[in-house]
Amino acid sequence: MKNISNFGIFTVLLISSLTIMVGTVIAPSLGSIVTQLNFKFSPGLLITLPALGVVVFAPFVGKLLGKLGPIKMLYLGLIPYALIGVSGGFITNDYLLIANRFLLGGATVMLQVSITSFIAEVFHGPERMKLIAWQGMSIELGGVIFLSIGGVLGQWYWQYPFYIYLMALVCLVLAYKTLSNVKRTNTSTDESQIQKQENKPKVKLVFYASMAAMVLFFVSFVSLPLYLPKAFDFSDSYTGYYMAFISLIAIITASQMPKVVGKLGDGNTVTLGFSCFTVGYILLSVFSSVPLLIGVAIFIGIGFGFTIPLLNHMMIEASSSKTLGKNLGLYSMGVFGGQFLSTFIEYMSDNYAVIYGCAAALALLLGLILLFSFKKVEAN
Repeated sequence: MKNISNFGIFTVLLISSLTIMVGTVIAPSLGSIVTQLNFKFSPGLLITLPALGVVVFAPFVGKLLGKLGPIKMLYLGLIPYALIGVSGGFITNDYLLIANRFLLGGATVMLQVSITSFIAEVFHGPERMKLIAWQGMSIELGGVIFLSIGGVLGQWYWQYPFYIYLMALVCLVLAYKTLSNVKRTNTSTDESQIQKQENKPKVKLVFYASMAAMVLFFVSFVSLPLYLPKAFDFSDSYTGYYMAFISLIAIITASQMPKVVGKLGDGNTVTLGFSCFTVGYILLSVFSSVPLLIGVAIFIGIGFGFTIPLLNHMMIEASSSKTLGKNLGLYSMGVFGGQFLSTFIEYMSDNYAVIYGCAAALALLLGLILLFSFKKVEAN
């Protein structure tokens, strides 16, 4: 970490937090926003439509990275992220709002791919895993902060949470000041070594695993803003605090992830994350008491901390310098594709117990499949 200042690392982590903010910042006030905008489609779409935009734009962004480099593409993504994000609170036409949230996803994938590529170029080995773990922590810390602020602002006035997107302009200034002159390493000096690092089966497996993990994690973010007020009479602010608590658990878990990987291995650690998702949704489907909601938050938060940050690092490790941009785009497609797919689980039933029971069964099944798949890939 010699080539970058501590303030530069802070900037990297702050920018990383914008990727989770894209959907969750309005989550606590989703009910109020849908009512005020008279949005006639599924409310969850306002949270997950940016994810669909990421999926569509990710292949183009992966190619664009090779031409622009991470810093230029980062600058190019921060401005539309801020402007498109804040304008969503002023659009009353349903179709224009859908287009707005979709295009916001295009700006988001530019941020995710560029900042992760920057980390891959500046840090290597154990330092890289440490930074990726920090990145996962910062993403969830952003969830804690922005969910809490979004809930409070939304309780004051439904439109206020949209102004949080302007944080991207602050990040633009910080990036220009702290990241522009950071020396980045060219890892393509030994082509034979790069070929040994190339692992196409693992790249595909990480893609599917990241999609599955994000489907399971985002089922809670799509459904809880509607379920908690209905079942427990939670206000917008209490809903925000609870969802922020899930993110706080994810932060603590991500901080310990490198140690757990050192003992269990990466494949087993990912499987452990899916096991925690299973337990969390079983609790949510069977019980309906406030004390058990704490257990739900703990298990779902651990599920995130042992999956998404680790899978990000695994994708980098499975890529060569030539395929890094493409594979990071693929990873973004998996993560945000999972976010978008989580929207449709609510069509399974009007009964939340059934929805959460299905999520638990899916987590158990996928965890078993991934356990054997990772062992097969690692054996080869």
